[in-house]
Amino acid sequence: MRKPLPLIATPSHPGGRSAMTCRFRCGDACFHEVPNTSANAYIGDVIAGALSRRSVMRAAAVVTVAGAVGAVQAAPAAAHGRPPKPQGARGLRFTPVAPNTQDAVVVPEGYRQDVVIRWGEPILRGAPAFDPERQSAAAQAGQFGYNNDFLALLPLPGERHRQVLVANHEYTDEVLMFRGYDPADPTREQVEVAWAAHGLSAVVVEEERGSGRLTPVRRHHLNRRVTATTEFRLTGPAAGSELVKTSVDRSGRRVLGTLNNCSGGTTPWGTTLHGEENFNQYFANAGRATDKRYGIGTGATERKWERFDKRFDVAREPNEVHRFGYVVEFDPYDPESTPRKHTALGRFKHEAATVRLTDDGRPVVYTGDDERFDYFYKFVGSKRMRHGSGRAAREHNLTLLDEGTLYVAELTGDSPAEDVDGSGRPPRDGEFDGSGRWIPLVTATAHGAVSHVEGMSAEEVCVFTRLAGDKVGATKMDRPEDIEPSPRTGKVYVALTNNTNRGVGANAKADEANPRNANKHGHVLELTERWNEAQSTTFAWSLFLVAGDPKDPATYFAGFPKEYVSPISCPDNVAFDPHGNLWISTDGSQLGSHDGLFGVATRGDRRGELKQFLTVPTGAETCGPLVQDRRVLVAVQHPGEVDGASVEKPASTWPDGPGRIVRPAVVAVWRADGEDIGV
Repeated sequence: MRKPLPLIATPSHPGGRSAMTCRFRCGDACFHEVPNTSANAYIGDVIAGALSRRSVMRAAAVVTVAGAVGAVQAAPAAAHGRPPKPQGARGLRFTPVAPNTQDAVVVPEGYRQDVVIRWGEPILRGAPAFDPERQSAAAQAGQFGYNNDFLALLPLPGERHRQVLVANHEYTDEVLMFRGYDPADPTREQVEVAWAAHGLSAVVVEEERGSGRLTPVRRHHLNRRVTATTEFRLTGPAAGSELVKTSVDRSGRRVLGTLNNCSGGTTPWGTTLHGEENFNQYFANAGRATDKRYGIGTGATERKWERFDKRFDVAREPNEVHRFGYVVEFDPYDPESTPRKHTALGRFKHEAATVRLTDDGRPVVYTGDDERFDYFYKFVGSKRMRHGSGRAAREHNLTLLDEGTLYVAELTGDSPAEDVDGSGRPPRDGEFDGSGRWIPLVTATAHGAVSHVEGMSAEEVCVFTRLAGDKVGATKMDRPEDIEPSPRTGKVYVALTNNTNRGVGANAKADEANPRNANKHGHVLELTERWNEAQSTTFAWSLFLVAGDPKDPATYFAGFPKEYVSPISCPDNVAFDPHGNLWISTDGSQLGSHDGLFGVATRGDRRGELKQFLTVPTGAETCGPLVQDRRVLVAVQHPGEVDGASVEKPASTWPDGPGRIVRPAVVAVWRADGEDIGV
């Protein structure tokens, strides 16, 4: 029997993260008092009843398929000495990667990989080559940023075999960036480098014919860096309100910078969306009840930015913090454009923002609030998208997310509360499922905005959206992160990473939608909007996956036999491949192995068949998955982020080997024979 793999993270830190990750990524959010103290229902209490008789019957039917899988896996080599072709759903026909703790990106047999771009590589004209011993803010502002997260690849008309790669840069690990870094006394230069390492990068990449390799095109006119000091425009109901005016910006419409951009989305009109997530950790000396609801601390920050710019000191500039926590829209085709922050989509810890269109061409945006016991949301626009790439169409489409209605989700289970005991065992009807509704919060029009929340103005709903969700009775979830509608079926998938505080002490207990107390592995919800219409205000829901070791009876893989799936923990970002399979990246696996990327079938006889495609290096998180016909892209974020690690004592030597500084990077993976992924 193989020995169990050791946990990389310090066990006392929830979600499998190291103390360093908790400090630099989210400001020790899991160790603060839970911000949501409302009496709203908890999804765990709603979910606690889960495998329905329908699922049990379906699982029995699938055993035949699984038996065939096992038979194929045990079969001898095929003719001519070649191994049999891996079986699985179309798009998932690869041999799964075994859980491991290698300091490398590990991919399936028959696949190749290459680093596309690393932190610090120059992308703008005049930017110098990366030198970790001689960093400067000016250099970093022209180089690829730190801790890449969300990725988008957009077509580049007129330039054959080229695409535009857009990447988020969520946060910085100063102890892994600067030799001799003193957390108690950072220098101005170090702080300004960190400002320049945040934000977004756009870089044109060129495809190598015959493989999946991508090479950056340096100094291309579309290459761009957006940082913590780039000018942004506030739009929507809160723009210009007293809540967002500061001593520097008395108009309440001009903001410098974007912070902690996590996941995002790509719009049908050719822009990218980026969610400002753990913005709270950058602001010091807060004291208001609204600040507490957003997890903003009362003392100094980890990075000490408030020493160098008063806008990060809430006591001195109280409204600056109200200008972060939005969905950012970026136009990668116009290097002169001003990015926008859309207040109509609400202010909270946006993990992502993914878009689908209604049948009549209006945008619908799904986004989750990545906090224990917080909510997930939907925005339904009121203006139709215009097709075409002309200036008039592009200018019109850039206003689509300023008019419409913002909703928050309420979920109801269909099993008695006593059937949900917090263990993850299904209720008597055999399935965790139920119904839900979208509760309206605010409607914005060209002539103004109307609040649907008693006692709150439209501007207050947009700035204090969490409080609005509290008031209307939204359902408390287990860290809702990425939310993706399937382009094939229209079903919507919600990744709920974990919540080790569920059912602990006075915290909300399990419900049918969040069925496990002390939920350390997370789960994935599947929503079906009424009539499968994106603008519907009601939906049905069920648990698609309950993550963990398949040997654990509390786990569930859409009814597929668990002996034929890979173990998975802490689902985070999700994406779809061209075949309609859902791909899941993980963050903070609690199963003793490194995080990775997994594909799972969502339809057909193999629905629920989940296979691990890759793992990432020591201390890293898998982010930004993009799955194309012949290429998979992942962002390897915070490699080497292990307690006690530093430039002098690295925990990882990825990607360049011993003697070189550890660097977050984007990786491309493809089949060695050049054929499509997983077919």
